[in-house]
Amino acid sequence: MPQIKVYGLQKNLEPKRLALSHAIHAALMETIGTPTQKRFQRFIMLEPENFIFPSDRSNDYTIIEISMFKGRSIEAKKNLIRILYQKIAETAHIESQDLEVTIFETPQENWGIRGVPGDELKLNYQVDV
Repeated sequence: MPQIKVYGLQKNLEPKRLALSHAIHAALMETIGTPTQKRFQRFIMLEPENFIFPSDRSNDYTIIEISMFKGRSIEAKKNLIRILYQKIAETAHIESQDLEVTIFETPQENWGIRGVPGDELKLNYQVDV
């Protein structure tokens, strides 16, 4: 049940939001087995004065942060990153130069979900992929 934050310039991110949403979720389902109905995404659209980035990036510059339970293999995480770049380029037309992805992992007991600590949840998907 990864939680996704997507940051970008409002005028560039807003028209690509739906394509990005689909690409991100498709990559999560394909690579780490995220269930179809477990889409948790937030789009943070910023004005230029609040989103400062290097001059070698275009206005399509986008940052994706993925928070998820600890337990996926290094290869699964690398594969997720590779597939994200591929699917986002194909569907949202954001090139790799303008995309950065960070994965944050925390132990399940550090999450609170539906009123209980995350390590007490019965999951319908695998974490150790």
